[in-house]
Amino acid sequence: MNPIARFGSLLMTFTYELGRVLMLFCITLKQLLSPPIELRNIFKQMSEIGIKSLPVILITAVFTGMVLALQSYTGFKRFGAESLVATVVALSMTRELGPVLTGLIVAGRAGAAMAAELGTMRVTEQIDALETLATNPVKYLIVPRFLAGALMLPSLAIVTDIIGIMGGYAITVGLFGASSVSYWNRTWNFLEMSDIFNGLIKACFFGIAISLISCYKGFYAEGGAEGVGKATTGAVVLSSMTILISDYFLSAWLFR
Repeated sequence: MNPIARFGSLLMTFTYELGRVLMLFCITLKQLLSPPIELRNIFKQMSEIGIKSLPVILITAVFTGMVLALQSYTGFKRFGAESLVATVVALSMTRELGPVLTGLIVAGRAGAAMAAELGTMRVTEQIDALETLATNPVKYLIVPRFLAGALMLPSLAIVTDIIGIMGGYAITVGLFGASSVSYWNRTWNFLEMSDIFNGLIKACFFGIAISLISCYKGFYAEGGAEGVGKATTGAVVLSSMTILISDYFLSAWLFR
């Protein structure tokens, strides 16, 4: 196949997949706004996505804050600007690292689980059985995961921000002996509410993207166990790429 034909084939495949994702997104929004609301399934998915991701989130956040403070302090010390470490840690965590790291962790843990679960249901014809029983599979399976992702990612991002700032505090004050009062003053004096809220907007978008992509990959999986494996891998890779690519455009829009 010549390069032009190969490029055209890839473009058609991308357009086809993007169209199916957008159609699933529209159907999900329609089912989300129509009663009844599956509260039990929503709370279950909130637990799967949020609570069960907390251990990994906590470990990642505290060591990210510690490394960020360590590198910032040693770098700023050359210019006599050690007092700015708290500001750098706070702004970096709330505006960038908190939402992005949370999204990547949830994509690798909860996103893979969603794709594998729905993919298994598809290849074992459980989704077809739901349709036979007059149960809308999108309403029953995708809407709770979609809503849970949109709600829990900002909540997890808040935890990541707080723990990351505390990790930076432990290194700056505990290891380097900086003033505790100065650290917190620098954190609050230069941190604006817009930094926090815009970071949460990014986290909400990442949660929607992870849930939608993971559910899409699992919902349309085919080919038995191999197909489920491909769907799971594709969900994690595509979700991670979407987070990293969209992060630039969201940052350019929200923090300009």
